[in-house]
Amino acid sequence: MLTGKQKRYLRSQAHHLDAIFQIGKGGLNDQLVRHINEAIELRELMKVSVLNNCAEEPKQLGVELAEAAEAELVQVIGRTIILYKESREHKEIQLP
Repeated sequence: MLTGKQKRYLRSQAHHLDAIFQIGKGGLNDQLVRHINEAIELRELMKVSVLNNCAEEPKQLGVELAEAAEAELVQVIGRTIILYKESREHKEIQLP
């Protein structure tokens, strides 16, 4: 679990990042989760965009995606999900 201070720090770090993945009308599937797992291991912090044609709510998708990827949900703002997972091999972010 992340503290409020850690979430604030991660939100500030994620501000300048671009969304790497987009969730569309197909919703969340195993292949997308696998790709997100691989990418988050390298990056630790990432944004995922939810397209307008997606039937599910971004907040619910954020919770499901964080659980499936075994990551921490930092924030859902609008249609953007921010995820954090500490990398085992490529650790760069030092949490306060």
